[in-house]
Amino acid sequence: MWQPASERLQHFQTMLKTKLNVLTLRKEPLPTVIFHEPEAIELCSTTPLTKSRTHAGYKVAYLGKVTISGTQFLSGCTESAVVGLVERRALAQQQGTLPAGNSLLEIRPFQVRLHHLDEHGEASVTMDTYQVARIAYCTADHSIRPNVFAWIYREINDDLSFQMDCHAVECENKLEAKKLAHSMMEAFRKTFHSMRSDGRIHKSGSSDDFAEDSSTPEDSTPDDG
Repeated sequence: MWQPASERLQHFQTMLKTKLNVLTLRKEPLPTVIFHEPEAIELCSTTPLTKSRTHAGYKVAYLGKVTISGTQFLSGCTESAVVGLVERRALAQQQGTLPAGNSLLEIRPFQVRLHHLDEHGEASVTMDTYQVARIAYCTADHSIRPNVFAWIYREINDDLSFQMDCHAVECENKLEAKKLAHSMMEAFRKTFHSMRSDGRIHKSGSSDDFAEDSSTPEDSTPDDG
């Protein structure tokens, strides 16, 4: 049956309105929003604010790094490197060239992060990262400073060659240094277990991502427990 254009348009509008009403009636109710605490709600500012420190880690003073030789690391192998780094820091402090601000050492499975904080010790200015699988040795046993924690890291150069660097941080006390050593041991254990479960290393524990020798952070801190 033929209908004028105006009637067909009216019929289409009526049908569309009916379908919209059905859709509206079947629409699921909106979920209830629960506000836990008014203090947790912050208004966004139009001006950028400096991001405060929210990283979990240990407050340390980074002493620096020094390249060492060898691939077999035994107890006491970091002593001379730590002595040099401590003396270099003391000299910089006397000359007034010591950088302001402390650091925050964050140890987690697969990666260690060293956050260099500003002079107020709040915001992270720069960050250095270290792969746990490349850490060949770590210890908190140093006669010159019992509160110094050090680790030997295999640094890969641009030409794919590598060098062994000894990094050291000074903690607030001896106990904090021991805690860092145990945290590094736990991070290595979890990393090793995960990589072995994923098939990235063999059952024997050999892998290109790990140091060539059999030293591990677990073996390197015999007196830390």
